[in-house]
Amino acid sequence: MAFATIDVTKGITGTIPVANGGTGLTSGTSGQYLKFTGSTTVASSALSGVGKILQVQTTSVSSAVTSSSTSYADIGGYTISITPSATSSKILFMCYIQYYFQDSDVQGGASTKILRNIDGGTYSNLSAQSAGISNIASDTDNSVGGLNAGLDAPTITIIDSPNTTGVVNYKMQGAAPWGGTAYYGYDSMTGYLIAQEIGA
Repeated sequence: MAFATIDVTKGITGTIPVANGGTGLTSGTSGQYLKFTGSTTVASSALSGVGKILQVQTTSVSSAVTSSSTSYADIGGYTISITPSATSSKILFMCYIQYYFQDSDVQGGASTKILRNIDGGTYSNLSAQSAGISNIASDTDNSVGGLNAGLDAPTITIIDSPNTTGVVNYKMQGAAPWGGTAYYGYDSMTGYLIAQEIGA
């Protein structure tokens, strides 16, 4: 069966009941109608921007960064900034980074966390766990004094609600929490930071 089509770019007249969205889905009562004439202009829905990606910022790092500290410190180059267009926007922050770690003790590993500030203010810890850890990779064996080594390539994702139209700055910090050495971007494997503004 063939169905007729309507060219909505042409002059269309008539009425649409409220139950069918006749008042733009935002107001109206039963029995009311929206009347279309050749000059009628229908405004876009207030929800039209919800869930849309409004902008994307990216950073890539192709050199390795080494840490032999059990305390967190900035991972050089792993920073990114984005300026939201609305205070209601969400920021989808993603990081891809390759870890390599080695330790001559019974356990070795690498750890990261994500921090954020607004307009150059104090950094806040956005990591999911109370210890500030957004990702851990570790390796253990039973030979004290043996060399432990491991490799991991995680993608870390956080949904942030900065509630600002100022500049939002994100950075990654890393540590070798059990001693030894942690390498970020090992063997010059490129790492990436991505920040996307999502309309809310």
